[in-house]
Amino acid sequence: MSTDGLSVDDGIRTLLLLMPRMVGRAKRMGVPPELQSLSLAPRHLSLLAYLLFDGPMTVNELASRLEVAPATVSLMVGELSRKEVLDRREDDADRRRTIVSIGHRHAESINEWLGYGATAWRQALEPLTPEQRRMFVDTLLAYEQALSGT
Repeated sequence: MSTDGLSVDDGIRTLLLLMPRMVGRAKRMGVPPELQSLSLAPRHLSLLAYLLFDGPMTVNELASRLEVAPATVSLMVGELSRKEVLDRREDDADRRRTIVSIGHRHAESINEWLGYGATAWRQALEPLTPEQRRMFVDTLLAYEQALSGT
């Protein structure tokens, strides 16, 4: 790895060329055939990613992680449950809570689809120190915030 510095303009130039290639490659991965008819939106992908990597959780936990209202997550969970993408069950410890998980019918295809990107991120992030990973993630967050005008 080079220890040479990078000017802001050179960094911008490099990233402006890199980002469309990354997005293009992500799009080419494509939705698995058995999921194509489900009309999954980006908000669904974030929900599925949390369940895939962190396991089953409550609607409130998902809402907190997705930074949306529990009612919004409840609607998404209901929609995806009807399509058999998600399973819902009562929490044995507290029957008022619902535990959400990826349904068995689509678990393998969701794991293959979203797991591919996770493997690529793992390869990119593992060589970094925790501080470098934090800086990288914070930089992407700052970029996303700048794009949204906040």
